Amino acid sequence: ATVGTVAIPQIRKYGYNEPLFLGSLAAGGTLGILIPPSINLVIYGVLTNSSVPKLYLAGIIPGFAMAALFMLTVVIACVAKPSWGGKKIHATWGQRFASLVHLAPPMGIFFLVVGSIYAGLATPTEAAALGVLGAFILAAWFRRLNWSMLREVLEGTMRSTAMIMLIVIAASFLNFVMSATGLTDALTQSITGLGLSPGWMLLIVVVFYLVLGCFMETLSMMITTIPIVAPIMIGLGYDPIWLGIVIIVLVEAALITPPVGLNLFVVQSLRKSGSMSAVIVGSLPFVLAMFVMLALLAFWPDIALWMPRAFG
Repeated sequence: ATVGTVAIPQIRKYGYNEPLFLGSLAAGGTLGILIPPSINLVIYGVLTNSSVPKLYLAGIIPGFAMAALFMLTVVIACVAKPSWGGKKIHATWGQRFASLVHLAPPMGIFFLVVGSIYAGLATPTEAAALGVLGAFILAAWFRRLNWSMLREVLEGTMRSTAMIMLIVIAASFLNFVMSATGLTDALTQSITGLGLSPGWMLLIVVVFYLVLGCFMETLSMMITTIPIVAPIMIGLGYDPIWLGIVIIVLVEAALITPPVGLNLFVVQSLRKSGSMSAVIVGSLPFVLAMFVMLALLAFWPDIALWMPRAFG
């Protein structure tokens, strides 16, 4: 939503292909739940008792690989149809490097939060506090720190924290009920009793999430399915950290698949005109890029597991 507000007016200014541009916005907005710090990875960690720092490490390479696949999708589209790339913007290399200065503040916050976790200097909760401190320092540096801003920040934090904690409490309660009633074990035994190979089971899970993602909001989908899916897949020998990254990629796909793709609605609401079909059509090539990422993870699990093994 933040990026789209600034980016969408550029479509007419530079003559970009509207569906491709809108699709890149919707797809790019999904990367935040895979590249750390990610709330969705924390939720997965809570639901499966997995290490959040290891999940964060596992998400780095797939996250940047996904971003590269998205960029490659745009390049291929613009090579096939040069007019989709809009007017060429001429800039010297000096101007290009000078513009990167604006990336320094958010990248600084990123390295402060994630770097302190990986260096073993802080827990995820302590790293979040460091991120808040860094944000306050930046706000003061840019002369944006005032009582009105503080009030808005505190209100927004309280709303987000209350929502997330309610989700975590509900997820923990659901896990307890399913374990106490024996439902998870019974379901795991019944499915493993079908004699399906791990490969076929993975394919079924992928199709299951893709279909379910067309109708459910992502956090709700994670809370209701992971307590069932994770024990089955882990019982078949899949690594829980690797599985977490696969599920997050599937959740990303759910964000841009109709009819209930949250990012599609966000981008459409920012346009204030035009049909929803343009956003949907533009997002489809990026869904294919996600399928490529899933195939890469399936054939080369070390894409996700190398960093947790090396630095975890």
